[in-house]
Amino acid sequence: MIEMKPLQLKAYDYIKDLILTHKLQEDEIYSETKIAKELGISRTPLRDAIHHLVEEGYIDIIPSKGFKLHKMTKQDVLDTFQIRSAIEGYCTFYITKNYKTEECQQLFSYLEYLLFKQEQILNSSKSIEEFTPFDNKFHIEIVHHLKNQSFNKLFDMQLYRIKALATSSLSHVGRMEDTLKEHKNIFNAMTSGDVENIYKITMEHMQNPLYINLEDLSSIE
Repeated sequence: MIEMKPLQLKAYDYIKDLILTHKLQEDEIYSETKIAKELGISRTPLRDAIHHLVEEGYIDIIPSKGFKLHKMTKQDVLDTFQIRSAIEGYCTFYITKNYKTEECQQLFSYLEYLLFKQEQILNSSKSIEEFTPFDNKFHIEIVHHLKNQSFNKLFDMQLYRIKALATSSLSHVGRMEDTLKEHKNIFNAMTSGDVENIYKITMEHMQNPLYINLEDLSSIE
């Protein structure tokens, strides 16, 4: 995300928090003027913050009225899938190719902990709310491991959609079990240096929830 000035950041954080804590309702249009007054700022920094949130897929601008929560479309799902596949496909391949390095070994140690937490939740509460953060962290750690700032910015901009899509797919019977199994497959391929199969294994993990997400959207259209 481009660095913002203090008032822009204040507005950005305020609206984003409202979204992430589910305090904004779908299909309701929210007034820029009202929010600017709540924050005690002018509409200029608020509008800048809103444009950032639009770019990140959180909201849509309604001309002359305000903004509302963005509704996920099939194109959003496909865009997110393609961006994730491009970034994570390369990252898992890179890590697998360099699996013997000390840095990769440290990563593997933390990923193993994340897998343990996922399995612990799966074998107890089966709570999507508890499982999803460890699911997301597994992927974030893989991408951030390369320390490629361009990758990080692009991937982090997709996190809102990634989390929403993951929550949706995990609500399907058996998907949590399959997710853990696919994570373990990725982990095992990386830790064994299986460069021949890691990309295929990573893509399988990307594609399986993609089909679920697309079917879910089709059912409500």
